[in-house]
Amino acid sequence: MEELTANVNALTVNANILWVILAGFLVFFMQAGFALVETGFTRAKNVAHTMLMNMMVFCIGAIGYWICGFAFQFGGVNYTYPATAISSTQASPEWAFSPITLGSWTDAAGNALLASPLLIGGNGFLGLSGFFMQGIGQSAAGILAFFLFQMVFMDTAATIPTGSTAERIKFIGFVAMSLWVSMFIYPLIGNWVWGGGWLANLGRSAGLGNGAVDFAGSGVVHMTGGAVALAGAIAIGPRLGKFNKDGSANTILGHNVPMGILGTIILFFGWFGFNPGSSLGIQGAFMNLAALAAVNTLLAGAAGGISAMTYSWLFGPSKKPDPAMSVNGILAGLVAVTAPCAFIDGWAAVVIGLVGGVLVCLATAWLEKAKIDDPVGAVPVHFVNGIWGVLAVGIFANGNPDTAAWNGIDTPVSGLIAGNFGQFAAQALEAVSVAVVVGGLSYVFFRVLNGANLLRVSPEHELAGLDLPEMGMPGYHGDGAYIPEAGSSRVLPGGSTASAD
Repeated sequence: MEELTANVNALTVNANILWVILAGFLVFFMQAGFALVETGFTRAKNVAHTMLMNMMVFCIGAIGYWICGFAFQFGGVNYTYPATAISSTQASPEWAFSPITLGSWTDAAGNALLASPLLIGGNGFLGLSGFFMQGIGQSAAGILAFFLFQMVFMDTAATIPTGSTAERIKFIGFVAMSLWVSMFIYPLIGNWVWGGGWLANLGRSAGLGNGAVDFAGSGVVHMTGGAVALAGAIAIGPRLGKFNKDGSANTILGHNVPMGILGTIILFFGWFGFNPGSSLGIQGAFMNLAALAAVNTLLAGAAGGISAMTYSWLFGPSKKPDPAMSVNGILAGLVAVTAPCAFIDGWAAVVIGLVGGVLVCLATAWLEKAKIDDPVGAVPVHFVNGIWGVLAVGIFANGNPDTAAWNGIDTPVSGLIAGNFGQFAAQALEAVSVAVVVGGLSYVFFRVLNGANLLRVSPEHELAGLDLPEMGMPGYHGDGAYIPEAGSSRVLPGGSTASAD
């Protein structure tokens, strides 16, 4: 009987690991969606530059995250916090934040892995083990799958600011930005919320609901990436010709609307790995959470698209159903439901999406009034709706029994509508922390890059387009022929070359 039980448990863990790996593959495919959205809604003269940023952010980010990002984020996730008295009537037992769905978090000798946090006042602030994935071991399939899944989440955050700084950022500045996000600023916030850090512990340490709860990352991923995007857009300044002397804004149209809409469809598809996959399991209650997250993701994304389309149709400058604003409404709804998707009813998902679609329209106008240039709407979609999604948990969470014991608190996650103000307070602290810490530190980071002349291209290169001066080749050419700078070769039809001297 014991052998049968062990075999069943092994099959359960293996199914969960397979689920997490497959969900991670879906999230990776979102990179194609980001590339098409950002490239389609910017100009043709920057195609090669924008597309390569969206490809290399994955490559650079993966190595940076492997070196130290994963360690900073999850190096203390398996640390066991002591039992605590939450109130005179409630106590929480010893608790570790490592997901039990993925099997053992110990090595062959029984020693705990990823159990070394930087503690300040008894709360975790940064992980201190797992650098270069050392000590994990090749047989720790659950931890390896967890690394892959979390790495592609990080990549989503790192990709977001490439949109807000597009068409005027130096490629070397982009490389530095990718390392900044993957190696430090994203792992820092990820540790606080998902790695057993102080925000996740607010329920145990301060009696605030279940602590900061963010099922798939409205705050950790999207708000963090959006805060970096906002800081970058402010530091780098607007594109040439975006604003007039009187402060009015000029519309700079993207070159390929079909490309942008196709990218949105791919992102919507990938979100079904992003949100349901964050259950980190596919058995019992975890299956329930995954299925609920999938349906709520669908509803919120659809509602966001409808409300943004309707708002631009009725109140937008053109009084037409603006394609770019409509697809950003879809993304806004998806971002906003990412944190609460497993904690809410379907009607709440629709409300969250409807509000998100309107917010993205309003935030786009607010940015222009503030003379902040964001070519693809990264800040309205990810930062503004990331805030909305984090707060939505504290408003709409319905006390789903499958969420009991979240962050070590016996009671399920519930928000204001269910009479729990403490959860809303925890969510507000998460939103404020991300905005202040990520936005402030990233602004300083970008100012340092700017001072070192590593951030913005020259006006001449910006006007000409970044493809030739930054990439050495155009993104589009009609017949396979172009003449680069002297000393290199020009490509001729049929693949032959000739000197440009």
